[in-house]
Amino acid sequence: MSGAWLLGVDEHLIEKILDPNVLNNVVNTFRDLQNILKSSKTKAVAWVGESGGAYNSGRNLVSNAFVYSFWYLDQLGMASTYNTKTYCRQSLIGGNYGLLSTTFVPNPDYYSALLWHRLMGKHVLSASFSGTKNLRTYAHCAKPSKGVVLLLINIDGNTTVQAQVTFNSHRHSIHSHHQRHRKGSQKSRATATQLPRNYREGITREEYHLTAKDGNLHSQAVLLNGKELNVNDFGEIPALEPIHVKATDQVTMAPFSIAFVHFSSTILPACG
Repeated sequence: MSGAWLLGVDEHLIEKILDPNVLNNVVNTFRDLQNILKSSKTKAVAWVGESGGAYNSGRNLVSNAFVYSFWYLDQLGMASTYNTKTYCRQSLIGGNYGLLSTTFVPNPDYYSALLWHRLMGKHVLSASFSGTKNLRTYAHCAKPSKGVVLLLINIDGNTTVQAQVTFNSHRHSIHSHHQRHRKGSQKSRATATQLPRNYREGITREEYHLTAKDGNLHSQAVLLNGKELNVNDFGEIPALEPIHVKATDQVTMAPFSIAFVHFSSTILPACG
């Protein structure tokens, strides 16, 4: 299955990347392929190959900039939800959609892919978010622990979302929800939460927040928890350090931001 579905020279490329309705249209492709594989009783599995998102080599300062991580991580989350076994990015280097620039400097999607690889395990959990369609939500059993990792993608440039997470251990699912405030800074505040009964006071979680440098979606520099990520003089990748937050606190998502939230102390039966 090809992962190219937008035209690189499309004048409305960024608007489409940030449109939840456009993103949701791709669900049918993943769902239909999964249904075909199930009904055919074949041993074949689903792969996405040559995935660049925007064909004709993408577009400079779009498909190699921060804004593309909204599309890329949403694709990885959606592909995993529909049991896609392999997702091939087009390309490592080349065109305007490489994970690395032609000088081997990582583009923002490289760091997005690296965090996904380090944090998101193979077991996919059901995840949903109520209150706004501009916050995309995915959840997996954690790769580095028996806990859970929640991926939140805020494609709204005007609204800060404060989400409270609810775990349903019986259905192996995670729910987030909020209420929108029309006045002031347009912050969205969460309703009550329900955490596992054995959850102890003082437990923390790890958060990795990705934002564009200077808030510029066309930027090829990405900030992790407010600190710019740069390779050193030897070309070594910087340490991707999380911030530690009280586990029962709301997750605050800035406008146009991405967050991986690792609940290392939340043990669901599906992740045991």
